[in-house]
Amino acid sequence: MELRQQILQMWESGELDGAVIEEAIALLDAGAIRVAEPAANGWVVNEWVKIAILLYFRIRKVEPMNVGGLHFLDKIPVKSDYADRGVRVVPPGVARYGSFLSEGCVLMPGYVNIGAWVGPRTMVDTWATVGSCAQVGADVHLAGGVGIGGVLEPPQAAPVIIEDGAFIGSRAVIVEGVRIGAGAVIAPNVVLSATIPIIDVTGPEPVEYRGEVPPRKVVLPGVRQKEFAAGTYGLQCALIVGERNASTDLKTSLNDVLREFEIAV
Repeated sequence: MELRQQILQMWESGELDGAVIEEAIALLDAGAIRVAEPAANGWVVNEWVKIAILLYFRIRKVEPMNVGGLHFLDKIPVKSDYADRGVRVVPPGVARYGSFLSEGCVLMPGYVNIGAWVGPRTMVDTWATVGSCAQVGADVHLAGGVGIGGVLEPPQAAPVIIEDGAFIGSRAVIVEGVRIGAGAVIAPNVVLSATIPIIDVTGPEPVEYRGEVPPRKVVLPGVRQKEFAAGTYGLQCALIVGERNASTDLKTSLNDVLREFEIAV
């Protein structure tokens, strides 16, 4: 609570204490604090942690960095405690200092930005990106080229949340604080933002969601027709076409659902 109060006071006054800010980011890097965390009634955003990140950018200076023979020019160093935390990183995968990767994570040549939290045994596949402050649960697979958007400002904005056991197919894009429920399957090339409709078409009448995919749902890309003055055009949407089978093992269920709905990984 004291650290939180100090960060908020600096945000209001503009008088910065570098040691306090560094302490907050070190805790973030170690996973001791998070930008957002699950609670009894959903997810809670810790605004002060996002503010600490914004203040961290203010006190850091752009400087040359040499990392494993690669050369960078940036304000924020990269993580370096993978062996201690049991995280596998394949070159040239990069996670920025201030992000957290749990034990058993695999980071292929992708990118994890500051403030992001990645749960145990999650795979960040080749060229997948996890944006600033995104929260990715345990046993998640972010397939090749997935784009998980970052939400750093405003501080009160909810980040993108991918809950436990979800599968995000190749080249899918999830931004603007969209929440993917536990065990959901997002097909390749699906784009989800706060305003793109997510339509459940499994019943006699469509049921529309915005900004959220319920747990265990299977989502495919879709198009919805809309009338304009210049004619009728298709607008992007996403379609809930089914649900994973809860009676089977996680991997078996995922393989089955990929075959059943003809989803290419």
